Amino acid sequence: MIATFFRLSRSSALRRLAVGILAVSCAVASPVRAGTFPVEFPTASPETHGLVSEKLDAIWSGLEQRHTKIFVVMRNDRIVYERYAGGYTRTKPHYTASLAKALVGGLSLMLAIDDGRIDPADPASRYIPQWRDDPAKREITLAQLATHTSGIEDANEDGVPHRLLPGWKGDFWKGLPVPNDPFTLSRDRAPVLFTPGSQYHYSNPGIAMLTYCVTAALRDTPHRNVRSLLKHRVMDPLEIPETEWSVGYDTTYDVDGLPLVGSWGGAAFSANATARLGRLLLHKGDWDETTVFSQDIVARARRSAGLPSNSGLGWWINIRPDFTRVFPTAPADSFWGLGAGGQFFLVIPSLNLVAIRYGERMESDRELIDSVRDHVVAPLMQAFAPQSHPPYPPSQVIRRIEWAPADTIVRQAPGSDNWPMTWADDDALYTAYGDGNGFAPLVPDKLSLGFAKIDGSPGNLRAENIRTATGEQLGDGRHGKKASGILMVDGVLYLWVRNAANSQLAWSADHGKTWTWSEWKFTESFGAPSFLNFGRNYAGARDDYVYVYSTDADTAYVRADRLVLARVPKKRIRERDAYEFFVRLDAHGDPVWSSSIADRGGVFTNPGAVYRTQVTYHAPSKRYLLNTIGRGNDTRFHGGFGIYDAPNPWGPWTTAFFTDNWDVGPGETNSFPTKWMSADGRTAWLVFSGDDHFSTRKATFHYAGDSAP
Repeated sequence: MIATFFRLSRSSALRRLAVGILAVSCAVASPVRAGTFPVEFPTASPETHGLVSEKLDAIWSGLEQRHTKIFVVMRNDRIVYERYAGGYTRTKPHYTASLAKALVGGLSLMLAIDDGRIDPADPASRYIPQWRDDPAKREITLAQLATHTSGIEDANEDGVPHRLLPGWKGDFWKGLPVPNDPFTLSRDRAPVLFTPGSQYHYSNPGIAMLTYCVTAALRDTPHRNVRSLLKHRVMDPLEIPETEWSVGYDTTYDVDGLPLVGSWGGAAFSANATARLGRLLLHKGDWDETTVFSQDIVARARRSAGLPSNSGLGWWINIRPDFTRVFPTAPADSFWGLGAGGQFFLVIPSLNLVAIRYGERMESDRELIDSVRDHVVAPLMQAFAPQSHPPYPPSQVIRRIEWAPADTIVRQAPGSDNWPMTWADDDALYTAYGDGNGFAPLVPDKLSLGFAKIDGSPGNLRAENIRTATGEQLGDGRHGKKASGILMVDGVLYLWVRNAANSQLAWSADHGKTWTWSEWKFTESFGAPSFLNFGRNYAGARDDYVYVYSTDADTAYVRADRLVLARVPKKRIRERDAYEFFVRLDAHGDPVWSSSIADRGGVFTNPGAVYRTQVTYHAPSKRYLLNTIGRGNDTRFHGGFGIYDAPNPWGPWTTAFFTDNWDVGPGETNSFPTKWMSADGRTAWLVFSGDDHFSTRKATFHYAGDSAP
């Protein structure tokens, strides 16, 4: 039964599976533009969106033999694969079983939170008067109900059909009239088995009481039950006809004046309806020009609620409390709903992908989660086209880079990203983070731009946040200034900040405590500038210039065709007029510079694929290492990157490492801090923002001739 999900998802067999992500290529086409999505769902071939038809056919062949009626794959707003059996079509509804907990319970909860009518931290007794004097139930929160951690006993027993269950458990499934209806039974008869919030226990009555609370919060609104709420707030804007969906066993119970609709099961949705809901979630709650959900509530729904289950708000998520993955081959940001019989609705934002499987139980002798993992998720991750090729030939110096196992990665500062690094005069590393609260102890406010100082080595870090009223910035995503590069020269920290129309310079003479901002900005190109870093306090620099790289774009949020380069005398970094821009190489291979930014040329080219970049000088090999994030819709969780080496800051570049699909998310930026490069050139530590953390991973360099430089 679905009630055993958590226990079996932690089975020893699953834990033995390697954690990784298999080959995923970037889609050729982009999502359908906002405001243009048609009533008839667009279709495309798998190959135009990075998938292989033959591999999808093989998945369907296996699923069809395992009682599957509907299998649909959507990528980049287009259905790229769909198969039906048993008389089903794209528009014929199929029962969802406990998938309704996400589609009905989860979505209605999200709307109520978005409207400010309810909060996950609220005690359920605020909405259930009968619980206020019950010492076992009065402290249960809505979040605990939504994540199956409330302690309320389930109305199931392993191996016993619903019709044979005794007492209140059997009555729960019979749809009896009040007071023997499932809501009243859940409220008054279902006992609490343990201290709420202390452990996981799957509970249909718990979900019933969640929807009881949501309905109580809707009492004075135009839509007083969740069926009406979903119709007018979600289904109608998405143009999903009533013939393609139903909820709550087509029944409404009047309990205490509340029109209660079941959300633990009893729903039916067509493939079209489900796919449209998937698109809505991929677009973070936006449907064309209508905001159905706020971006914040979609993000909250699909991240851990901080309770002992792999659950967000009504949705299962791929990361367990111990940080292992339920589906090892799927990206960390995957989330889904799952119901008896293997009704499965999977959403993967970082791949811009939705998968739907409806049918009967795939295997009678296996648990649902295992069948779904082995027959849907794992083969789907293998159905992506092979990785693309790097834009430059292999390095003749660095033969390959070997990464330490993924389980050795150390992650700190959860929720914070970016992390440009520089080695300062006091032997510490200074860095800046974005969209987070920094290192523990966390700063109280989520910062768009925060600062930190790091002492020690990767295995023994000592990190502290630097509070600065003149440097810190607020604002999520592109709405707040963020660091894209940092450098210390002669005891002064310099900072490039993006999202500043286009970029702006700041500097600090007291190790980040106070900052001064330039009165000028780069307003043409240089939307994500970063510094070339050498050794401690800029020791070992090639000359008296400071070098600045950027994608040739006005923003950090697009993949450009090329990387551009500027230089400035290190004594004049604060002066806009002192900057020169790389134009080209002359006939002798020497760089030509111009004071006009309009003359800029590219130093690194990869059409449509040049993204955020950091460059450091690797003194042992005398090579410049250019780290640039590669393909992937959300590289915090899944995607690729490249490391390119050259004898000069402007090239010529060769490929030291390249992948479209690293075994973990490479983050939105990554780099090799020069302090953490070994003197013999054999090892270095990559700092990357994968999974929205300060993440470190050891790299081993292998050289041509198999000898250190």
